[in-house]
Formats: sequence, structure tokens, C-alpha cells
Amino acid sequence: MDKAQVFSAIAAQISEHGVVFPTSVRLALRIRDMLADPDCHIDAVAKLVQAEPVLSARIVALANSVAYNPYGREIDDLRSAIARIGLATVRTLAMAVVARQMAGNSIPADASALAEKLWAHSAHVAALARVLARRVTRLDPEAAMFAGIVHEVAGFYLLSRSQDYPGILGDDFAEWIESGERTIGEPLLRVLNVPENIRAAVDTYWDGYLGMPPATLGDTLLLAEELCPVPSPLHVRVDGGSPSRGSAEIELLIGEELLTEILEESRREVDSLSDALRF
Repeated sequence: MDKAQVFSAIAAQISEHGVVFPTSVRLALRIRDMLADPDCHIDAVAKLVQAEPVLSARIVALANSVAYNPYGREIDDLRSAIARIGLATVRTLAMAVVARQMAGNSIPADASALAEKLWAHSAHVAALARVLARRVTRLDPEAAMFAGIVHEVAGFYLLSRSQDYPGILGDDFAEWIESGERTIGEPLLRVLNVPENIRAAVDTYWDGYLGMPPATLGDTLLLAEELCPVPSPLHVRVDGGSPSRGSAEIELLIGEELLTEILEESRREVDSLSDALRF
């Protein structure tokens, strides 16, 4: 099969049979589903989260990041950390565990190396998206961070299936960029029960059309992707082309501030968030 056929075959398998997740991912999904209940109590969340050490550590790290702790009042207990960042953000972090661990620990070395780079990219896009939503598009920053976390989840799933399809990775991801990511991503996001507004934002990312001035959640995500200094390893072409352009090529006047000024003022926040999201 050529790459397009492989992408279609994987998408069909997801649609027909769903996805089998590792134990740690299933627990993160349980936490995410619990948080969908508007009557969910913080003590119940804390009790369940304690069983997932990776998620617990990231919640405390995020609660102590510059974005959520601008005055430097550090905390080290899980319940206080959850109270500080809010249940919506805990849900985002649970989804981050799902995305990051989807590839599992048994993939080949080349796929594992790509997964590390892909997560570094996703974490930085999520951090940028949160800042841009707050400072530029004036949208829900937590929704923007969620979109950044999941926008390349299809890539993690591709890496998890690389052993089944030798040669699917290679050096050129042109077909992945043009159609494969959407082909696999659409059914995967549905199976993961990703909210419709987040799926719409990721759809804008797949389209690659950035509205100017940026106004929607999709624009926020795509702008974060364009500005991200950490490239996605799955968005590399043989010709060396890359979709990212950097802030020097995307200058905007936001009220009385320039985009470059906003990004410079927010650098510590973005770096702190990005570091807290890496695991």
C-alpha cells in the first residue's frame, strides 16, 4: 500500500473498532470523563488523579508556573494545585496524558525520538495558544490550550502504528501534511470525544488558512502554530519547506500593542507553561 492507502486503512480501523489504550491512558480518560460532569467535586477529582502520578506531577508543575502563579506562592499538594488551575485545566492535562502516551513505550527508537520532538512542539503551541487567546483574540485561554494539546494527536497515533506499516515514517511527510493528518485525525478526535469547538479549531489548523486579524479559536491555534519556534517533526518536507513563518513575518497591531511586543512581554509565561506541559 502507498501512504495514502495506509492513512485511509488506519482511519477505517479507528472508525470501526475504536482505539485500544494503555492502562495509564484509560485512567486519564476516566478523569477527563469525570470532569465533564458539572457536579464533579474537587475532592473526588483529587482522589482519582492521585492514582496517575504523571498527571499529578504536571498539575502541581502547572499550578506553580508563571501563568497560574504570577506572585511566586508555590504549593506542593494536589488539591490546592487543582483548586488553583481549575477543573477545566485539569481536563486539558488529562487529555495531554492521553496524547503524549498514545504512542506507548514499545515503539521503535526512530518513532520514539519523533514522539519526543512532537510533544515539545505540541507543548509550546499549547502555551502560545493560551497567551494569544488571552492577549490577542480575547477568547477562552483554557480552550485554546486544549486545542494546542490535541492539534497533532493524529501524529502520535501514527507513530504508535509505525511498526505495523514499515516505511510509513521516512524523511518526507508531504502526504501526511496534505491529507493524512486529517484522514486519521477526524475519526480519532471523534473517538476521543474531543468537544466540537476544539475539533473545529483543529480543522482550521488542517486547512492552514489564517484569518487576519485572527478572531476565532481556529485562528488562535493556527497563529500559535505559525509562531512556534519549536518545529513539528511531522511537518517536514524533502525540499526543507516548513509552514511556520515566525513573528517577524506576522506582525499585527493589537489595540495599541504590536504582536512582537506582546510575545516578548509573555515570553516567561510561555516558557514556563511549555516546560510544565512537557512529560
